[in-house]
Amino acid sequence: MSEPPGAVTLAEAPPADPPPPRKLTAQRVQPLRRPGRWIATVVVLVLAAQFVHALVTNPFYQWDRFGYWFLRPTILDGLLITLEVTAWSAVLGLLGGILLALARLSRSPVLRAASWTYVWALRSIPLIVVLLFLYNFSALYQTLSVGVPFGPAFLTFDESRLATDMAIAVIGLSLNEAAYAAEVVRGGILSVDQGQHEAASALGLPKGYQFRRIVFPQALRSITPNYVNQLIGLIKSTSLVFYVSLLDLFGTAQSMGSTYPGDIVPLLLVVTVWYLILTSLVSVVQFYVERYFARGATRSLPPTPLQKLRTGLRDLRERARREAAV
Repeated sequence: MSEPPGAVTLAEAPPADPPPPRKLTAQRVQPLRRPGRWIATVVVLVLAAQFVHALVTNPFYQWDRFGYWFLRPTILDGLLITLEVTAWSAVLGLLGGILLALARLSRSPVLRAASWTYVWALRSIPLIVVLLFLYNFSALYQTLSVGVPFGPAFLTFDESRLATDMAIAVIGLSLNEAAYAAEVVRGGILSVDQGQHEAASALGLPKGYQFRRIVFPQALRSITPNYVNQLIGLIKSTSLVFYVSLLDLFGTAQSMGSTYPGDIVPLLLVVTVWYLILTSLVSVVQFYVERYFARGATRSLPPTPLQKLRTGLRDLRERARREAAV
């Protein structure tokens, strides 16, 4: 096809001039507006301020009497009993929970059935019922004996002398704690990857060594946070030992409240603050224990509260510096 005279082909067309470069200007990125978050924050701060104001200004709380009772020797004696009962019950409960978990995971049907029955029964019966039953145990069995089953006894003990108030409290709490700790430990052991068991068996390691050095250390990452929750519940459950005549922290406050009826509220505040302190200390220990067992499982260890504070202050300084530069 012939082209009309004077036509210019694409190959012969002069190149077009490039567009002039656009002048780049710095633009600040505006964050996404979130009014709901700000409204919720203001509401929470207002409610918190009202709560603190009412707590401080209400004369019904009698903060002067709170300061009087907080460090009284009788309160501190009850606190020591609470700590002693908690420590013994936590250790014995955890040991019993480990044995029950191993029995539940064993191949023996008798051990599995016995462990399941124990856990089922102790988790079904209220703790106060267990404590009261143990407190009246001497009415059912006045003597305890050691000897041949269904045969002669070699040693006989007077149950009323052995069952002191402290012993009843520790035994009752330990029995109850073991039932819950058994499920915590069993869940932690089952959380370990099956390949770890197979690798340990392929190396020919004994079963006991596998559990102590391979399975249980990995299971602790799952056991620790769950058992610490149980431990916090145990600290609060010690308040029930007052019903078996053991004057712990709560029992001491109750006794002083009956003697000084006008100080019931300050005494309850003293108990509340001490329980808050104990559970907070346990939570701090939990954080560092979890951080210790997180080694090798995460790329970086979680920051400590002090590290978080330093990071927050550094970010705040950098943000203020950018604001001033703009």
